[in-house]
Amino acid sequence: MRKLGRSTTIRCIVLGVLVLAATSCSQKHSSVAEQIAKTYGLDSFGQIDAIRYTFNLQFPGLNVSRSWVWEPKTGQVSYEGKDKDGKPVKATYVRSQLSSQSDAVKNDIDPGFINDNYWLLFPFHAYWDTSANVQDKGKQELPLGNGSAELVSVKYPSDVGYAPGDTWDLYVGKDNRIEQFVYHRGGPKKPSVVIATWEGYKKAGPLLISTDHRGTADGGPLRLFFSDVAVKLTGSDTWMNAQ
Repeated sequence: MRKLGRSTTIRCIVLGVLVLAATSCSQKHSSVAEQIAKTYGLDSFGQIDAIRYTFNLQFPGLNVSRSWVWEPKTGQVSYEGKDKDGKPVKATYVRSQLSSQSDAVKNDIDPGFINDNYWLLFPFHAYWDTSANVQDKGKQELPLGNGSAELVSVKYPSDVGYAPGDTWDLYVGKDNRIEQFVYHRGGPKKPSVVIATWEGYKKAGPLLISTDHRGTADGGPLRLFFSDVAVKLTGSDTWMNAQ
């Protein structure tokens, strides 16, 4: 798929989004990122026809909820949420035809989709995004609480995207599950640093999903979690709920 920008507004607690689901590419994938992605179901991702989820954000002064259905093979996105005035909004569009969509879809809804999708599926994006520099920096102390884990740093190029140089530091356990992460923004926009747990693990069909993230954004308390997570597999009309 095409390289894409991301939202620049704090209400999304936006991270460094550069590419969305490039599943076939001539560039070399990181072996470390591949090991992690396989733990989350990379080898079975081709079986996924649709993913359903609701992104929920609790941050001082903000309480956001956005619901999505994404069809990875067709690029179709369905959205339910609220506009800036609190009025219900629904939209369905195909991402390859984004240029023909309304300004609301192009400038608000789709950037929100990219942001929320990265939060949900970052272990896959770290593998798909072959422009990112992935390095295993060995065992390090966890940023939250006690203990240690393998630090895998995912740094994006300094000349690409709305916030060049964004870095995701993943703290990975022996089972190749992400336990915590630290996000460092490459540009001046806020939040500059997000520190959060990866917990509430559930299986949605063949995919492993972290549904709960708790921590801080620039020192303020943050909770970001997913509800109503489900997948629909190829050849089936039945949603498989995460459990």
